[in-house]
Amino acid sequence: MVDYHAANNQSSTEGVQIYMEQENDWDRDLLLDPAWEKQQRKTFTAWCNSHLRKSGTQIESIEEDFRDGLKLMLLLETISGERLAKPERGKMRVHKINNVNKALDFIAGKGVKLVSIGAEEIVDGNAKMTLGMIWTIILRFAIQDISVEETSAKEGLLLWCQRKTAPYKNVNVQNFHISWKDGLAFNALIHRHRPDLIDYDSLRKDDPVTNLNNAFEVAEKHLDIPKMLDAEDIVGTLRPDEKAIMTYVSCFYHAFSGAQKAETAANRICKVLAVNQENEQMMEDYEKLASELLEWIRRTIPWLENRTQEKTVTDMQAKQEDFRDYRCVHKPPKVQEKCQLEISFNTLQTKLRLSNRPAFMPSEGRMVSDINGAWHTLEGAEKGYEEWILSEIRRLERLEHLAEKFHQKSKIHESWTDGKEAMLTQKDYETCTLSEVKALLRKHEAFESDLAAHQDRVEQIAAIAQELNELDYYDSASVNARCQKICDQWDSLGALTQNRKESLERTEKQLESIDELYLEYAKRAAPFNNWMEGAMEDLQDMFIVHNIEEIQGLITAHEQFKSTLAEANKEREAIQAIQAEVQKIAQSNGIKLSAANPYTTITPQSIDSKWEKAMGMVPLRDTALQEELNKQNNNDSLRAKFATQANTVGAYIQAKMEEIGRISIEMNGTLEDQLTNLRDYQTSIMSYMPEINTLEGSHQLIQEALIFDNQYTSYTMEHLRVGWEQLLTTIARTINEVENQILTRDAKGISQEQLYEYRASFNHFDKDHSGALMAEEFKACLISLGYDVENNKQGDSEFARIMSIVDPNNSGAVTFQAFIDFMSRETTDTDTADQVIASFKILAADKTFITAEELRRELPPDQAEYCIARMAPYTGPDAAPGALDYMSFSTALYGESDL
Repeated sequence: MVDYHAANNQSSTEGVQIYMEQENDWDRDLLLDPAWEKQQRKTFTAWCNSHLRKSGTQIESIEEDFRDGLKLMLLLETISGERLAKPERGKMRVHKINNVNKALDFIAGKGVKLVSIGAEEIVDGNAKMTLGMIWTIILRFAIQDISVEETSAKEGLLLWCQRKTAPYKNVNVQNFHISWKDGLAFNALIHRHRPDLIDYDSLRKDDPVTNLNNAFEVAEKHLDIPKMLDAEDIVGTLRPDEKAIMTYVSCFYHAFSGAQKAETAANRICKVLAVNQENEQMMEDYEKLASELLEWIRRTIPWLENRTQEKTVTDMQAKQEDFRDYRCVHKPPKVQEKCQLEISFNTLQTKLRLSNRPAFMPSEGRMVSDINGAWHTLEGAEKGYEEWILSEIRRLERLEHLAEKFHQKSKIHESWTDGKEAMLTQKDYETCTLSEVKALLRKHEAFESDLAAHQDRVEQIAAIAQELNELDYYDSASVNARCQKICDQWDSLGALTQNRKESLERTEKQLESIDELYLEYAKRAAPFNNWMEGAMEDLQDMFIVHNIEEIQGLITAHEQFKSTLAEANKEREAIQAIQAEVQKIAQSNGIKLSAANPYTTITPQSIDSKWEKAMGMVPLRDTALQEELNKQNNNDSLRAKFATQANTVGAYIQAKMEEIGRISIEMNGTLEDQLTNLRDYQTSIMSYMPEINTLEGSHQLIQEALIFDNQYTSYTMEHLRVGWEQLLTTIARTINEVENQILTRDAKGISQEQLYEYRASFNHFDKDHSGALMAEEFKACLISLGYDVENNKQGDSEFARIMSIVDPNNSGAVTFQAFIDFMSRETTDTDTADQVIASFKILAADKTFITAEELRRELPPDQAEYCIARMAPYTGPDAAPGALDYMSFSTALYGESDL
């Protein structure tokens, strides 16, 4: 066979350099240092023998035993698993050259450029060329396939060593020469994979020979890696040979490659399980928080729907105070819990979607919509309860006022009727003279006039009692009893009055004399006295007003009353003049008057006394009305103050709602910057909370003053509370959307620039800023991003496919989140059920089932137990005791649709 390699012998050094350019640190001229050559001879010989002994042979001298090409061909067949051309058995030089050429041809056939290495040099026993050839074989069959994170063979092997030895103290692998001189790196590699073979903590950095020998002996005895290096040679050399070290280290890589695959598989499974465990924890937290919130709503609604009436205003005000405590203390944390619940639900769905998990479906009755519905019912009950409390307070105030008025009028009437029945039933007229009878008759006429004057008061008492009954006064029984007693007594007085009048009129026919002056006095004194009593009653009458107009009406009425006092005083003087005339006539005619007016018990002294008392009440009434006017003016100030604050707060909330709407559409900077800005914005909004609290304080003063209307503002506290809660919720949801975008970007590998492009494209076509694109807008957005969805058969089909993904419910609109999810699925890959199944298969050593022992050996304890608890027993025909079905477990993780 012609040695085609000889054609390249013109530049041996240049040829080797071409091949060696793959590794920058390799020898470019094959001029070996004597110490390096010694290390290479030993290492390469041991490496060759580690393979040749599988075929029942070995070599003693690397440059002598490969000269005839036979063992060289056998070595290549052993390490490649392939058959070479049949060797020539002759002893002549040409036979040897042909055999070596067959070996070199086989190496070249594997894509290796053998430059400046010819068969003649090998046959002639050229040590350097032979070592170079063996190194080329080692590179191709032991090192070339090593790649970690798409690095070159040498870099991949170095990176593998660095990662495996990273946790160990005093180990810092930076190269394949001096980093290995103290022997700790070799021991660390063994301990990382077989900690049972090495007591790493007992090794000392200052005893490299012991360390090296320990590692070499353990590797040869337990890992079937022959001793390829001498500890003394490595320690005694300034820089050990790279090729020798790499050759030896590659044996460790291949020895542990099975463990590496298992570790990779275990890492993948751990990652998937960690995601699932975190998601399950979030589901449990959601269910717990939702249950607690719904339970709180369930307990609270019956309390708000309780309409048990109280007997007094004080009792109802206590209920009102409890309601304020609920509004200001108990409800606000629940508002935050409700908002956090929605945010947790959205975040969980995003994480499930990003990890290709089925969407979370809360247990029945705990959906976000269920919570919103319950919350709506709560707020309806809350509004009704507040309105009921205020109406009850007004009703009880009215009842207390009426009851007080009833008892006051009843007391006056009962005081007047006291003794009247006895007076009407006496027979005094039977022994009287004519004049005395006439006096008695006229006295009776005066009494009838007085009785008629009191009829209005009796009717008022009955009317008040009727109103108390209609308003469901709690003590209506006693009111009715007292009213009935007064009415019965009034009917009796009427009958007795009529009987006495008839008796006096029968006697009157026999009696002539009458004292007209006494009669006139009695007739005028009685109405005047009744007027004074009515006036004093009115002056003491309680009043309840709700605005300035009502108190001003009372003041006007009082002023009108005062304007009649001069005329009343004239009447009083006229009545007193009648009594004076009586005295004058009696004195003039020598008439002996009795001690009292026979027609009336009203004396001039009692008239003057009542007049002075009534006149004393007038300024007191003036003061009371003025105080009430001041109170209503103060109430009006409270209305104006609340209105000013409410108008400011309402405008602020409206402005911020519009502002956050713009911010959510026009956000710039990185997502982290946006998140920071939004949180700063949220902090800024929360700094406005003192204004809300101030407004709540003003509202409490309004309610304590029982002010039920406010003409200065259209805002109510309830509307502003709802607006404030909506503002806080909107900001929290906007922050959550950005957080979900960060989750999407990090999980899907979407770059910041891509997110900007997607957001800009979406906002450009979202003309109405609704946060969603209609079908035609979405099509235009896709076209702007380079999708072929034009109006033709192929484009329509592609667009229909995309719409089925982004709008599975056929709502006709595409949200930004659905748009981002679609773009991320189009541009990135995620872990799949197939990958997880493949990883479990590696851990199970290609079995269709896995055992609990294998799971505990390969996975961290918590994740191993997590799998064992959830995996169903494997029931296949090849099942072993304790076998578990990892296929069904993967199905549960991803859902049937992914398999």
